[in-house]
Amino acid sequence: MAGVAPPFPPGDYDVTVVGSGPGGLQTSYWLRRFGVQHAVLSRDGAPAGMFQRFPIFQRLITWTKPDAPVARTTREYEWYDHNSLLADEPELKALVPGFMDRAFDLPSRSEMEAGIAAFANKAALRVRYGCTWESTRYDGDRVVLATTDGDYSSRAVVFAVGVTKPWFAAVPGLEHGAHYVDAMEPERYADRTVFIVGKRNSGFELAQGLLPWARSIFLASPRPVQTSALALSPLRVRYLHPYDEYARGGPGTYVLDVAIERIDRHANGFRVVANGTTWDGRLVLDVDDVIAATGFQTPMGDLPRIGLVTVNDGRVPALTPFWESVSLPGVYFAGNASQGAKGLAKRGAGASSTAVNGFRYNARVLAQHIAETLNVRTSEQAPIADLGSFLLHELSTAPELWVQKGYLCRVVGRGRTGLVDGGVLPLAHFLDSRDGDAAAASVEVDERGAIVPTIYVRRAGEISEHLLTPHPLHEYSSDVYTKEIEHVLRQLPA
Repeated sequence: MAGVAPPFPPGDYDVTVVGSGPGGLQTSYWLRRFGVQHAVLSRDGAPAGMFQRFPIFQRLITWTKPDAPVARTTREYEWYDHNSLLADEPELKALVPGFMDRAFDLPSRSEMEAGIAAFANKAALRVRYGCTWESTRYDGDRVVLATTDGDYSSRAVVFAVGVTKPWFAAVPGLEHGAHYVDAMEPERYADRTVFIVGKRNSGFELAQGLLPWARSIFLASPRPVQTSALALSPLRVRYLHPYDEYARGGPGTYVLDVAIERIDRHANGFRVVANGTTWDGRLVLDVDDVIAATGFQTPMGDLPRIGLVTVNDGRVPALTPFWESVSLPGVYFAGNASQGAKGLAKRGAGASSTAVNGFRYNARVLAQHIAETLNVRTSEQAPIADLGSFLLHELSTAPELWVQKGYLCRVVGRGRTGLVDGGVLPLAHFLDSRDGDAAAASVEVDERGAIVPTIYVRRAGEISEHLLTPHPLHEYSSDVYTKEIEHVLRQLPA
């Protein structure tokens, strides 16, 4: 509305959130629910800015089932809807399915944007749009952000800025090509030979989009496609069609295990020189286009200059299990950048912190952690009447555990009056803690790709791990499992 001043003028706040994408909005929602006074800043002019740009070729890789065996307003429905943001209020739940035309169970970019924007509007989440974070400094124990609108001083800052800055691998001459973010409409590649550097999600997304148009497509990187891991990943939606063409010997699509020696640009296109990694040989290819699908990095501004430690070739911040920088106190990350906290990663496929379906749960745990750290809120611990039944129910139905496999767990501990629900916590934090006797349930994936329900018991500071028998329907409420878990939980003192 014209003449209405934007919210959150420069000044002092308990927490400042930077970003109005799904990570920032979800974090703001939970901070408000937990009573944390905070400001939200965004350089964009509207919510869900990420989905105005990505993915390039329209469809997401996370699925939503509009009609499921449970009602949309239930917690269990989150297991079937991997794209909506989370809320306690029924009218804010499962908004993305309402915008889907059901042409596919993966929402389009515009459908996802509409669902996220509707959440921001219906939840009345306030954001100071058009405000750009420019630099960072410490003033005692407070973090100060200099922005285009002035300074914001906070006890904690949450950066929800995505992993959206193009990153080029160290390939000589690759800078002469385009990056994924600069890819043109698919029809612009009609009757052209395209060389894509990278064989992960963005590379195969490009290949899939170009299949009906390009004359030939090459996807290249040194390591082979890990098909066993891919079978458990949402990325298979983007991988399998181009990979299947190559695996069946279809002409014109090639998935190459090569180290690229150099890329030379000439008047009519590019020459790519590469050497085999899983085979002996050398390739010299003349192509019309080279596209770098080598990934992205978090736009970290001046944070590395003041001491931010990073991982993954400097692409994402190194984080604690509660998504706080390991080197900058009071600096947290939400959204896609929360992948910088690896968790245990001791078995197969695990957490989905790179996507909305996973980092929406991270945001709730993060907001509660911040509220407790700042002494705004103390944890609520409801009594548990039957420990075994409670944990088996969580293993059967809890969406947090199933989406964030091996990262989040449900904890039950001993309070003054008996067993109490300790809530959802990072599994690494539970295993590192020595705070009393407790049990935790998590869903994990073993080396063969099998999903394994797991119980951890902490007694007198020592941890024991117990893998329950997998079930084909993931139902763990029968007498067989009751006996299994009763045997495990005997380790906890009465």
